[in-house]
Order: sequence, then structure tokens, then C-alpha cells
Amino acid sequence: MALTSKDPYNARETAQIIALAFRIERRRAYGKSTAALERQADRIREQAQAREDARAKGRKK
Repeated sequence: MALTSKDPYNARETAQIIALAFRIERRRAYGKSTAALERQADRIREQAQAREDARAKGRKK
């Protein structure tokens, strides 16, 4: 279930995105690569959006 009507993320995904954001910023501060963490965050976003799109498609019928 989404946290808000404007947001496709559920509570767990929101927590994961926030944790990844902290890890990304910490790695940037040390000058390390963040590509893998950014891909992981993108994957979470894409899955959440696909789920919400499928739900919206089912509701329109």
C-alpha cells in the first residue's frame, strides 16, 4: 500500500530509498563510486511504479 496517493512507494520501499540515499551521500563524501547503489534505488523505483501502474490499470476497468 502506498504511503500517499501521489507516491508509488510502500513503507518498506520508502525506508530502503532513504537508507540508500544516506549510503550514497556517505560514499560521495569519501570519493567512492555510487553507481551500484544508484542502480539499486532506480530498480526499487521502477518496481514500485510498475506495481502502481498495474493497480491503476486494473481500477480503470
